[in-house]
Amino acid sequence: MKSLVRVFVSVFAAAFILMGVAAWLNSSQGYSGGNTLTIYNWGDYIDPELLDRFQKETGITVIYQTFDSNEAMLTKIEQGGTSFDVAMPSDYAISKMKEQNLLIPLDHSKLPNLKNIDSRFMNLSFDEGNKYSVPYFWGTVGIIFNPEMTKGIDFNSWDDLWDPRLRNNILLADGTREVMGMGLNSLGYSLNDTNEAHLQEALAKLKLLSPNVKAVVGDEIKMMLANEEAAVGLVWSGDASEIMGENEKLDYTVPQEGSNLWFDNMVIPKTATHVEAAHKFINFMLDPEVAAQNTEYVGYSTPNKAALTLLPEDISGDTRFYPDAELIKHLEVYDNLGKRMLAHYNELYLQFKMSLD
Repeated sequence: MKSLVRVFVSVFAAAFILMGVAAWLNSSQGYSGGNTLTIYNWGDYIDPELLDRFQKETGITVIYQTFDSNEAMLTKIEQGGTSFDVAMPSDYAISKMKEQNLLIPLDHSKLPNLKNIDSRFMNLSFDEGNKYSVPYFWGTVGIIFNPEMTKGIDFNSWDDLWDPRLRNNILLADGTREVMGMGLNSLGYSLNDTNEAHLQEALAKLKLLSPNVKAVVGDEIKMMLANEEAAVGLVWSGDASEIMGENEKLDYTVPQEGSNLWFDNMVIPKTATHVEAAHKFINFMLDPEVAAQNTEYVGYSTPNKAALTLLPEDISGDTRFYPDAELIKHLEVYDNLGKRMLAHYNELYLQFKMSLD
């Protein structure tokens, strides 16, 4: 009996030690306990100096983790293994997260700097009343091109991409909504269209673009365009800004028929264990000086109206990345199409890609 007791005590002690080690490891990674804040963001999407400044000003230790797609972010948060306190999903992903009850409502009384956000970018369809989200960066989908290589084409219309002079000279960012949206917009349809006849018409028109498409690519599109391996690219405005920084010959435009207006946003996931610290961080990022510094580092468009006055004129006055109200009227946020319709979009997009072979 004594030997059994000794065995039981030994097992209990070992288990207790293991639990303590696990708790320490989790705490050291920002997963639980302690004065920490775990942030889940796109890679290289914040000025590291601002994380240091927030830590010094608040005494809160920041744990920074990254994702490379909204889908990867959603999967990680759904699994719930990590206590992310702040995340930066895109607009349509917020709709999904709301449906799956993955978000904590924001306490606007703890976000006094929310007043700095341009009212045009508040109360949008994916989160009416900004109950769950605050805009972080925004931008467009458009065309980047090399005027020296495109023979006078100005790309004021999506139809310019079908010009036979561009044979084997266009790179497309590998995105279902972006490419299908381009096809739909070129026909005068909404990029959220679910009419089957319109979708088939867009697919047929996209297939006619095949001779001009050099490749459908991922992140390498930035290097390829900067190195002039192609004359034209379908890209997000933030990528365009980065590419143009590498090659000053390039220009960027959004066709007159309209395009996507996208937003990345700050939210507090259900996994959060430091909700008070999360509000402090979001409010910190909404400070005009902080937002201006972050904008200069990241290169995307800030929704912070107060921060714009602190930015150099060559940034804030660049209408390619801060388009006027007339163009913005023709831009659309991606709607959450639902699993079935999104799967259909993906199927149509795959058919287009197969036509490139």
